[in-house]
Amino acid sequence: MSAELKHYISALGQTARAASHVIASASTQVKSAALQAVAAATDESRDAIKAANAQDMAKAEHQGIDQPLIDRLYLDDKGIDRMIEGILQVDALADPVGEVTGLRYMPSGIQVGKMRVPLGVIAMIYESRPNVTADAGGLCVKAGNAAILRGGSESFQSSRTILSCLQDGLKAAGLPEASVQAPPTTDREAVGALLRMIDFVDVIVPRGGKSLIERVQTESRIPVFSHLEGLCHTYVHAEADPQMARDIVLNAKMRRTGICGATETVLIDRDIAGDLLGSIVDDLTDAGCEVRGDSDAQRIDDRIVPASDADWDTEYLDAIVAVRVVDGVEAAIDHVNVHGSNHTDAIVTANEGIAERFLNRVDSGIVLHNASTQFADGGEFGMGA
Repeated sequence: MSAELKHYISALGQTARAASHVIASASTQVKSAALQAVAAATDESRDAIKAANAQDMAKAEHQGIDQPLIDRLYLDDKGIDRMIEGILQVDALADPVGEVTGLRYMPSGIQVGKMRVPLGVIAMIYESRPNVTADAGGLCVKAGNAAILRGGSESFQSSRTILSCLQDGLKAAGLPEASVQAPPTTDREAVGALLRMIDFVDVIVPRGGKSLIERVQTESRIPVFSHLEGLCHTYVHAEADPQMARDIVLNAKMRRTGICGATETVLIDRDIAGDLLGSIVDDLTDAGCEVRGDSDAQRIDDRIVPASDADWDTEYLDAIVAVRVVDGVEAAIDHVNVHGSNHTDAIVTANEGIAERFLNRVDSGIVLHNASTQFADGGEFGMGA
């Protein structure tokens, strides 16, 4: 690492730590004013954001980056609208700072409880999607934390422009611009430096592909909050409504193939597979999806190509899906818990008892009944970004 980069990253950490003390004590009203100003600055900077994004898109296409990643990189007015909406939804949430729970008297007469406080300085390392800059910055401001954001090189220009909107909003509310910062470089050494900043960073949050997560987990000397892949499943139970099952599977796989909530494996009960699987394959292939499956699925529909063992553990982020025929809910639960990534999994069934069993037994962050895995989103759940 160059001496210049080392000096800059150290200065970044120092200013973030100083800013964290200020924003941690900011009132709800001041933080709200900052987020409102961020939303306004983002709206006013549409042309600049789109111009910066066009630079990133041109570079990504020149470098031959895969189409799903390019899709995640692209920002248009609708994408900017979603960023603004996410910031305003975060602003509308209750302020978590200062919330007291579990207050009780001890036998000695003292009163003991727990109070939510900011973590301090959060470093977030992420890939591709420039909207994460707005999401992460807004969430950190709401929770009274300073943030160091290191986006992927693919979204460098877009993220820098969005960062300017965040800092404009902070400044307008009288909060330090250093409350949200980013290294001004795509040098991978900057990531290594962040992972070693034990004096200035309290937690690292990596968000991206397997290689990024593994690097952070291996190299970080700072506590890590991480998730890995979005290896999501949709299970079609024997008592599923056929049309509902078709609609949900098609949406879960094909609405957007390159997001972490996209279904990668469809499980279908043997009792219904003979009647329904062909129609599901019709829907998927008509939408341009390649369907891979086990021997039972192939016997039902010869358009299904053989799946390898690796397919059950693959996050495609593409128009490819794996299909397995299972013998009931227990087999489906076992498959999800063995091969899933604890992200988002869904069951389609009219049987409430079976649905409850699936929801209780599948060990995932999000479990859904009669809904697409593509609902895996904070905005959809009323939590903003």
